[in-house]
Amino acid sequence: MNKRFLILLIFTLAIISGCEKDDICLLPTTPKLILRFYDKANPTTLKSVESLSIWAEGKDTISKYRSVVLDSVAIPLNVNTTQTVYHLKANFVDGNMANNTSNTITINYNTIDKYVSRSCGFQTIFNSVTISSNNGWIQSFTPNSLTTINNEASAHVQIFH
Repeated sequence: MNKRFLILLIFTLAIISGCEKDDICLLPTTPKLILRFYDKANPTTLKSVESLSIWAEGKDTISKYRSVVLDSVAIPLNVNTTQTVYHLKANFVDGNMANNTSNTITINYNTIDKYVSRSCGFQTIFNSVTISSNNGWIQSFTPNSLTTINNEASAHVQIFH
């Protein structure tokens, strides 16, 4: 019994000591664009969006953002292109599909790939980011342009509705 335990212990220690610190990625790599929603009448007050659904151009609705009530979202940008188009649908009345209002936001950017580590791979950093919107339920947003998106520490864009 003791021999089996000793062999198992040696085997476990050999596996654990064979791993390098670099084998586990603890850092998020490519950041998402973080949007926060505010009340247009009181710009310092967060305001949730009712029945919010979000989908990228030509894609299905993001399952995390399907008919939800939120005051902020984190959406990924396409690292393989220089533009991502998102559709944001809201219903501020009653949940009836006839009362849905949509807005399209277009995000343009340049990408730079930065090597992080062997386990994390590359991080894409978004530079010269510009955002535009059609005339939908979103009244305005700030800023219209960002120098860079390289982390998810705080909101990148404030949307007023």
